[in-house]
Amino acid sequence: MRAKRLAALALLPLLPLAAQPAAAATPLAPHRAVYDLVLDKASERSGIIGLNGRMVYEFNGSPCDGYTVKFRFVTDIQTRDVSRLTDQQTTTFEDAEGKTFSFVTKSFVDQNPDREVKGTAKLQGDRLVVDIEKPEPAEIDLKPTQFPTKHLEELIHKAEAGETFYETSLFDGSEDADKVMTTTVIIGKRQKPQDSDPEKKVLATLAADAFWPVDIAYFDEAATGGEDVPEYRISFKLHENGMSRDLVMDYGDFSMKGTLVNLSMFPAPAETGCK
Repeated sequence: MRAKRLAALALLPLLPLAAQPAAAATPLAPHRAVYDLVLDKASERSGIIGLNGRMVYEFNGSPCDGYTVKFRFVTDIQTRDVSRLTDQQTTTFEDAEGKTFSFVTKSFVDQNPDREVKGTAKLQGDRLVVDIEKPEPAEIDLKPTQFPTKHLEELIHKAEAGETFYETSLFDGSEDADKVMTTTVIIGKRQKPQDSDPEKKVLATLAADAFWPVDIAYFDEAATGGEDVPEYRISFKLHENGMSRDLVMDYGDFSMKGTLVNLSMFPAPAETGCK
């Protein structure tokens, strides 16, 4: 499953590089968010009869030093014949200018090592060069795009400007780290949490903060033929500091829901300006 792309809510979290948006008015907040995962719905074709798991997303950094994301996604999926435990562990670093992105993802199935993808992507003029270290050394040329934190900053910037729909693209190093994804983004009206919001208690000091409902569809730019159907969709509530919650991840044949169950806000970097 393409779970890592959720992390990039920061992953969310773009426009052509020649027209990069201004950074969000509110700095992205370092934090650690924990989500419980359950099956939302599944078609008969999927064969899935049950799903549960947990996702942990940790975001650190600053506009001066760049941003680090640590992400873990564990799911236990049950079908009529078998139960499968998957564990995906990802660490990424995006430099402050959004021009270099390093990534490593280790995947486990039933607690056994399954796959490791490691590499670095760099924007070089009119191309994105991806140097893969694992599983096999390779160099891949892609079209220029944005990395997850720039993608998130653009989303917040557009939401604050009142925009409701736009199309952009993203590279986040997921899967085989060999593609740029086109994303279409729908932004709902800014609103306050209701008293009945099940995640309000976990938000603590953020409980009164407004959020935008967001829906993002991801398309494989390399895919040809067939209907123009997204590989998957993600919907969520986005706070202006970059924290996301109330997640629904739709993979077509099935979808899962992620509920925020724990949130730790880290101290903001004490920076007054970048050297």
